[in-house]
Amino acid sequence: MHEIVIGCDEAAVNLKRIFIKLLQEMNISVEDVGVRNDEDKTAYPLVASAVCKKIIASGYTKRGILICGTGIGMCIAANKFRGIRAAVCHDIYSAQRSILSNNGNIACFGERVIGTELAKAILREWVKLEFKNGPSTPKVEEIVKVEWENFK
Repeated sequence: MHEIVIGCDEAAVNLKRIFIKLLQEMNISVEDVGVRNDEDKTAYPLVASAVCKKIIASGYTKRGILICGTGIGMCIAANKFRGIRAAVCHDIYSAQRSILSNNGNIACFGERVIGTELAKAILREWVKLEFKNGPSTPKVEEIVKVEWENFK
């Protein structure tokens, strides 16, 4: 399984701690890039940037998890980086499709939106999935072409 880089803002420290514990129990390596507590007001785009840069530096071998109040802001910020395909994953089907249809590499969650047990179930499913060449491959290739055109 992939090494995971995880980050959150002050609105999601609790869920991040739960995720780290779960991933460690699954024997998955986790790198926490912050924030460490709910008093740290580091803006979520900076946390998303730190996670994305770690993934890019790994040659895209690592995956990321970003958590904020809704998951939306982190997702938007992460998708500003070339080669990053982030998706808000608040149900199992979306989490599955983020990998299987879109070769996603970051799952975004909103601590204020999703219950803890559902979030854990989604994470368990997401980490075990791998993108396979198939009908979605040409679509992912088109996403990459759009990235290279727009991120010059």
